[in-house]
Amino acid sequence: MFRVYQPQCLSSESRASTISWLYNQLLLTAAQRERIDVVLVSPRNPLNIGAVARAMVNFGFSRLTVAAPYAPNWREARSAIGAPELLEHATEMASLAEAVATCTLVVGTGTLTYRKPEQAVVSLPDLGPILQRELVRDGRIAFVFGPEKHGLTREDLSYCHVLVEIPTDARQPSMNLGQAVAVCLYELASRAPSTGSETSANMPPLAPSSSLDRLAELIEQTMTAAGYSPRSMQAANRHDLRLLLRRLALSAADSRRILGLFRRIVWRLNRTSSTGSQN
Repeated sequence: MFRVYQPQCLSSESRASTISWLYNQLLLTAAQRERIDVVLVSPRNPLNIGAVARAMVNFGFSRLTVAAPYAPNWREARSAIGAPELLEHATEMASLAEAVATCTLVVGTGTLTYRKPEQAVVSLPDLGPILQRELVRDGRIAFVFGPEKHGLTREDLSYCHVLVEIPTDARQPSMNLGQAVAVCLYELASRAPSTGSETSANMPPLAPSSSLDRLAELIEQTMTAAGYSPRSMQAANRHDLRLLLRRLALSAADSRRILGLFRRIVWRLNRTSSTGSQN
């Protein structure tokens, strides 16, 4: 256990109040923490899920989503000491796409030892300014953690705007799921965003993940209608489109405009094709 310095000149009540005040200066506000989700993709061990829940309570986070859990009894984790209510109210989703649908910034986690990243990579200590910008524009953020055996897959990462790497020793680059979540949440708690000059007024909200997925689907339909590529390339095109749209950092308004444009293009292509077949 860590020991906290307690001035002897203060009463026990005053010391507790002072320590609580000092600690809370490091934390995000309650409103900011409500806009940060912890998402676990196909976790296998309920004990690890319990450790994640406990770490979330330690640092004041409450929004946990479990996507495609491996075990049906994951809410019964006995390791969730002090966090049974968080597990009880956690959200279960069938897929990662559904779990991050409302999020405007999706942060994937993992090591680069066995993968070649296809999106921006940020070291955990350098992530603060990116999160700050998203919180200023009232966005919703998801921290995504993969299964214990292999971490996030290439497909999972295609839903992420950025990949964050936790600096670790090369002799043991991977971390236990509960430890990884605890380290990330501590970094958030200890680097509360400062009040900068930027305001939400000049930082329009980004398009949520679900809007980008709808746009990617429509672009894929357009490519099919235009005969852009063979059917065998559709899965690769779908993957690349998800990555491309997240790199563009489209605002919600811009994504709606582009969606309308591609709807018109698809309608025109299908109408031309229909007219041609009748002739």
